[in-house]
Amino acid sequence: MIFKVGEASPANTFFAIWMAEAAGLYEQNGLDFEIIKMVGGSETGPALSSGEIQLMHIGMSSVVRANSAGFNVTTIGSLSNVIRSTLFAAPGIIGAEEIKGNKVGISSTGSESELSTVIALEKLGLSRNDIEFHEIGVERLSHLKNGTVRATMLGEPLRSIALADGLKPICDLLVDRVPWLYSGLVVDKTYLKENRDTVLSFMHATIEGNYLAVKEHEWAKDIMAKALNITNAKNLDITYNNFKTYTPLNAEPTIEGGKNIIATVEARNKRKNIDDYIDQTIQTELRQEGFFEAMKKKYKLD
Repeated sequence: MIFKVGEASPANTFFAIWMAEAAGLYEQNGLDFEIIKMVGGSETGPALSSGEIQLMHIGMSSVVRANSAGFNVTTIGSLSNVIRSTLFAAPGIIGAEEIKGNKVGISSTGSESELSTVIALEKLGLSRNDIEFHEIGVERLSHLKNGTVRATMLGEPLRSIALADGLKPICDLLVDRVPWLYSGLVVDKTYLKENRDTVLSFMHATIEGNYLAVKEHEWAKDIMAKALNITNAKNLDITYNNFKTYTPLNAEPTIEGGKNIIATVEARNKRKNIDDYIDQTIQTELRQEGFFEAMKKKYKLD
């Protein structure tokens, strides 16, 4: 059976997976592998429970919402434990007050872009009731430039492109290093129980993709440029360094980041136990088998 991974949006938080695929690591670990393009977090529960995909690359807020809606999914790893995005204003917008009462772009309802926008608005003295969310998928930068929306959150590589184009950041959450399970690896709990070895094989390949990308930086940047269609060398360096700085090599999720999400997400029937949303047994098994130490030794990384 093909192991299908849902890609919610093209960003450098997905890079470990692209790197592992380019290096043939999934094949080496016995997986017939395919990436499926998806939009936002609202598809997480239905796509995983139906078997349309076997794993979703998405933030934990989507896990909380999915389980509150009756699904049974869990986070087994993380490719970012801080919010890595910045709220930008459209051309001509001077301050936060000018976005009040106007449209703010998000990828989709229930996505990390929505929740991170809410956090940014609160830092600016606004609330979600002060603006109108507008779902625009992954093309948020173009909508910002043409004025379709007055503001939107952007991560790399679009963040550095927006800065280079002179767009104004009005709230930079990356600077704050907000603990947040921003980019998780999510599976259906029943699938995990019945296909644990397959999931472990995926994690072996993906984590090695991280190590390989850090060690072989020129090869990694070439793959990143193609995957994200980056043609500017400066933007590529920024996007790669952002990946290298903020990606946990062993794909370990942080409990603090998960708890912050549970406290922030508004959802009916929301459970507050972190174990309802994060399965730590995969990480424990990888550690006990010596996989992390083997990767450090193989790639000579601390």
